Amino acid sequence: MRILFVGDDWVGSNARSMADGFRQAGHEVVVVDTTAVSLPPRFSPPWIYSKIRRRRAPWDRRSIHNRINSLAATLSPDLLFCFRTVHLDQRRLLDTPARLHVHYSPDDASNPYNTTPDYLRHEHLWDLVVTTKGHNMPELAARGATPKFVFSAYDPGWHHLSARRDPHRYLLGFVGNYRPDRRSATVALAERYGERMLVHGPGWKRVSELHRTRAVVRGPVYGEHFSTAIASVTANLVFLNSANRDTHTCRTFEVPAAGGLFVGQRTDEHATLLVEGKECLLFSDEDELHEILRWCERRPERARAVAEAGHRRIVTGNHRYVDRAREIVATLEGEEKSSTPEAVGYGTWEVTS
Repeated sequence: MRILFVGDDWVGSNARSMADGFRQAGHEVVVVDTTAVSLPPRFSPPWIYSKIRRRRAPWDRRSIHNRINSLAATLSPDLLFCFRTVHLDQRRLLDTPARLHVHYSPDDASNPYNTTPDYLRHEHLWDLVVTTKGHNMPELAARGATPKFVFSAYDPGWHHLSARRDPHRYLLGFVGNYRPDRRSATVALAERYGERMLVHGPGWKRVSELHRTRAVVRGPVYGEHFSTAIASVTANLVFLNSANRDTHTCRTFEVPAAGGLFVGQRTDEHATLLVEGKECLLFSDEDELHEILRWCERRPERARAVAEAGHRRIVTGNHRYVDRAREIVATLEGEEKSSTPEAVGYGTWEVTS
């Protein structure tokens, strides 16, 4: 297929990984970068405009649409694939000459933060709306869309076993965005574990309570730098986004792919993707998390064994972006395939001894 791919193209973005996944699956792919509209630099004129007017800068939107039209005329695409393009003109996207038009939502497609009124008015006109949230499937269908579920994924170009760059070995760590619903738990862990805890991600340096702990707080890491950060941590925490009603996330795949021990919130999807106690460690409350961390501290060799088993499970389980690209194309071609693995049972946490 000839694919005109519209999405953010910065290094480390999931959209770039998905575009590369289509190329690795054998398709011809040309990318239009939407970063100028979706993530304008702080305090730039487009950023200021978006804060005052509550909509994206029209000059940047026009520029991207003109680029799409120009490339469509040259490429004559079979597929226009739009990766979270809710801030663009939906009518213009759908009018782009292509046999098929697909929208991909990596986050909760019913969360107002991930939609716009213009997108919702046109959602039912897309040939396929892809979501990584199982709870979105009936919601999308009720809105008249044709939905497709796929799990999130990892990019082996970035998420892989990596040598450590930090001489210090941390007992626990979290790599991810600051969110209000993560603040109290992260600060409490930092107060308890101090210098044995590593926090990486946008926004954490602005949390004043963290500065009063001895935890190591650093900025965001993208691409291969994510894997080098994971390599320095024994227990890698995976916090879900409550605003998206997450039951799994990209980190579900990225942490094990990078060789990290997955320590995450207990959900049906997590328990299906990885065998609890053998390939991951799951918790339902704070006490259970502390019990896990005490075990990791006492039994580091067992913790490494669980991490290695989780790594094998993910990297051999068809969870790359190229695998998701193939699933989507198979659906478009009428050869329905599901990314939902067969249930392996929820397991129990059997490694406390």
